[in-house]
Amino acid sequence: MSSRIRVMSYNVRYDNPSDDTYVWRKRRDEVAGVVRFHDPALVGLQEALHNQLRDLRDRLSDDYDWLRAGRRDTPQDIVGEYAAIGYDATRFDLEDQWTLWLSESGEPGAIGWDAMLPRLVRIAKLRENDTGVVFYFCNTHFDHAGERARIESAELLRSRIDELPTDAPVVVTGDFNARAVDPAYERLVGDDGRRRLFDAHFADNVDHHGPETSVTDFTSLVPDRKIDHVFVTGDVEVLLHGTCSDTYDDGLYPSDHLPVIADVSLPHQRSVD
Repeated sequence: MSSRIRVMSYNVRYDNPSDDTYVWRKRRDEVAGVVRFHDPALVGLQEALHNQLRDLRDRLSDDYDWLRAGRRDTPQDIVGEYAAIGYDATRFDLEDQWTLWLSESGEPGAIGWDAMLPRLVRIAKLRENDTGVVFYFCNTHFDHAGERARIESAELLRSRIDELPTDAPVVVTGDFNARAVDPAYERLVGDDGRRRLFDAHFADNVDHHGPETSVTDFTSLVPDRKIDHVFVTGDVEVLLHGTCSDTYDDGLYPSDHLPVIADVSLPHQRSVD
């Protein structure tokens, strides 16, 4: 038995008081409405601050459980923009969770290579209740300034995926700050003898829906900026892929990124050690 799982990647734009017309308090209901309408079972959020995640939790179904991780994550404090994971706890059981820090040292809060900010990957090991299938869901936000940091982050993520059980499907969401022609993207999907990642946008027999970009200026689409992606390992079937251009108030976008959605189906294995 297999089931259809809707996955969403959504950079919700951090709560910047200088955003004026597009400040978070004026658009939080719209961001929540987009998530509610598209009804993903798995959500990877980027840039959400603690208060934003709280606002979304208050506005979305209680079925979601949320795993948070800030850029300066210590036992005493979790601050900065989250790479948060939301999952439908009525469909999935959480078996494990951890954070991969994207830097040479791997220390929490460390800034790697030529990055401007600390970066991380949030990872959850989940079991689908109906099928018993165990899989890994990863969510990340690569650095916007450092090209080397993006390439090295892609390399580190691929290496960690290689260390996971080979019979466990993997789904990855994120704002990678990389288009399909950029080196970091090519490192993510490269056929280099390791376990491969595939962009759900280009899955066989699936027509992409929506804009070919995932970036906005709140009023217009920014062309040729598809930098938000859903990747899967080869054992995951992609059933649908789209970039969702929902608007409100006669044409405003709820964020400076569009949510990216993929419907996927996991293979028919029942357990992973």
